[in-house]
Amino acid sequence: MNSTFDYKLKPKKVSKTVWCFLGALEGPSKKNAGNMVNTCYVKTQNSFVVVDSGPSYQYAKQAYQAMSKIASLPVKAVISTHDHDDHWLGNSFYKDKFNSVIIGPQAINKNYKASDETRMFRVLPENAIKGTKIIPVDITPNKSMDITIDSEEFEITPIGEKAHTQEDLFVYLPKQKVLFSGDLAMNGRITSNRDGSIVGELKAIKMMRSKDWTVFVAGHGLDTSKNALDDAEKYFTLLHKRILKAMDDEVDAEDITSIIKMEEFKDRAMFKSLNAQNISDAYTEIEFAEEE
Repeated sequence: MNSTFDYKLKPKKVSKTVWCFLGALEGPSKKNAGNMVNTCYVKTQNSFVVVDSGPSYQYAKQAYQAMSKIASLPVKAVISTHDHDDHWLGNSFYKDKFNSVIIGPQAINKNYKASDETRMFRVLPENAIKGTKIIPVDITPNKSMDITIDSEEFEITPIGEKAHTQEDLFVYLPKQKVLFSGDLAMNGRITSNRDGSIVGELKAIKMMRSKDWTVFVAGHGLDTSKNALDDAEKYFTLLHKRILKAMDDEVDAEDITSIIKMEEFKDRAMFKSLNAQNISDAYTEIEFAEEE
């Protein structure tokens, strides 16, 4: 297995100067080599800005090769939305090739060191993960930050509390009305809230709703339309409401998944593998908050 894994990446144009690689609606595996995540390129006048670099060095390299056919430009900056490694292990490709500035949550620097073997190192085939290095983030915004690159404005907004993970941010392009949510939203599949908070998620959704977008790119999901947040919003809102009612009805933790089913979402990818755990985790979180 010496030849490099071929990700067969095809950029999808989602707005005037934004292209995304939209991954499969499934978990990372040897077969997909981590191509189950959404990563995007924003073309400015003289450069590209990447939002989430993907699961490996090889993925990032092949994404850049595909984008080079559209425009031969350097990547000036990479913005990482959170610390789950399917979203940022491509960072070292851009640092090596362009010395790109890496912007992202402090959690990446805090939770990972160069020698760590993260989930992608364990799951991806050797010919996909080869060359991948863990590198630190250069700029870690802890409050809203606006950057302008070649007259394209990027609004970077950290949530400020645990949402999908301990530390998430979303990116908004006011001129183009495009919002990149990272994993604060998914569509067509069920989210995994194992490291998150249902209360924080609802806050994040409200923060994203305050922006005016016509294109919405989730961290996972093929819908990039104006309605692409609806799925996640409905899921978390209903789940929260139902857990509060179950608590009023004195339902115990061990019975919660037989009372709350979230049947409306059973046709979404990964429902069977993730939904019950999300319900249990949300119950535990809300129960704990009620006791405080």
